[in-house]
Amino acid sequence: MKKIDKLILQAFIGPFLLTFAVVEFVFLTQTMMKYLDDLVGKDLGTGVILQLLMYFSVLIVPISLPLAVLLSSLMTYGNLGEHHELTAIKTSGVSLTRILRPVMLFSALLAGFAFWFNNTIVPKANLKAYSLLWDVRQQKLALDIRPGVFYSGIPGYTIKVNSKGGENGENLYGVMIYDHSGSSGNVAMVLADSGRMATRYDGQYLALELFNGRKYVEQPSARDRSGAGFVQQKFDRTDIIFSLASFSLDRTKEDLFKENKIMLTLPQLRGFVDSMSVVLNKERRQAGMQLNPYFLYQRFDTTGQAYDRRTASWQVPATKMPAPSAAVLESAANRARNLRSFMTTYSERLGSTAREMGNYRIEIFRKYTQSVAILIMFLIGAPLGAIIKKGGLGVPVLVSILFFIIFYVVSIIGEKYGREAVMPVGVGMWMSNFVLLPAGLFFLYQARRDSSLFEVDFWLRLSRKLPKWFVRKPAPVTTAG
Repeated sequence: MKKIDKLILQAFIGPFLLTFAVVEFVFLTQTMMKYLDDLVGKDLGTGVILQLLMYFSVLIVPISLPLAVLLSSLMTYGNLGEHHELTAIKTSGVSLTRILRPVMLFSALLAGFAFWFNNTIVPKANLKAYSLLWDVRQQKLALDIRPGVFYSGIPGYTIKVNSKGGENGENLYGVMIYDHSGSSGNVAMVLADSGRMATRYDGQYLALELFNGRKYVEQPSARDRSGAGFVQQKFDRTDIIFSLASFSLDRTKEDLFKENKIMLTLPQLRGFVDSMSVVLNKERRQAGMQLNPYFLYQRFDTTGQAYDRRTASWQVPATKMPAPSAAVLESAANRARNLRSFMTTYSERLGSTAREMGNYRIEIFRKYTQSVAILIMFLIGAPLGAIIKKGGLGVPVLVSILFFIIFYVVSIIGEKYGREAVMPVGVGMWMSNFVLLPAGLFFLYQARRDSSLFEVDFWLRLSRKLPKWFVRKPAPVTTAG
């Protein structure tokens, strides 16, 4: 490796690592905000939160790499141009493409790594992240007994307290507990003047220590009578233990989630697409056979003639096809309605299968397009940084955000059009790269010519040339000699 390559790579690696960390943090925050309502108030613990952060940080790596390359390449070549290092290298006889080559090779290696990462690591992280998120969503909210509100979070019991005291709200006043843990309804009730609440055995059980109260238990033999029959027990102090097993995080088997399209590798996705394509083609071929039961065939001589084999001539029959009766017309109308209903349902099933196959194909193309986007972003950022000649986090950030928004919006539009079969899936998924590639080639062309793209003089010269491009020159007049 030559010194110029080491110089440029050293100038690029620092901004790249910094911008990648910043972009990862921003995207991770945005991702976790979507699931904030599923996480708050469930006492998940630090371990579960860290697992979710780790899994989702892995998932956004393919999205973060293109923006990080765009921003860091803009900063790198902008800094070199701002400090006149780029000019000094050019005056020594080194072309711009040679200056861009080390970072271009690094971006190509990074694109290959992104493809491997997206195909190998991301499906596993998707499986881990979304299976854990499913279990978190199914978990109940943490134990929260509020004053004056009936709390029924503990299975089989309903608890109400008039007020709470103490540093952590462990002292209870005016306690009322309904016991309907059996299959007979509310057969027991506990009233107490005060109590104290605490957890036992690492939060697996809730213990209520109650003072000065009564317990009322309904008698089974007296339930069918008109009067109320129950047993009353008075106590000065009693303990009630509740199991908090329903608040624990129960993990679901990951095998139940691994058939999802975002959790499959390329060979698995292609296998699913091939299988669904075979099923779809088979159903399309069988459509005609499925229609036969809805038709009723009756043979009539609609020409008014019949062929006589004995005389080998056409003879006029004595009777022609009778006029259809009201019953025949009603039967035909019913068959037509049934046929339309069948075709509507059949076409919807075919459309659903085609859309599902399109979703799997979208995931296949996504693994390629997100990797190629790294090269496209470098092709935009490096020449543009050489043209702008501004480093730091000012102009490069604004330009990067602008191009990434264009890339993101066009990607969403192309994916939507591909999913809804407005355009082929491949065209829709590659559309964002196709849109930005001409911009990158244009910036590279202008950078090689040392064009002052963002100066007023450039646009004034361009405005003078535009009319000449669109005005047709008059044909030369020739005169006869």
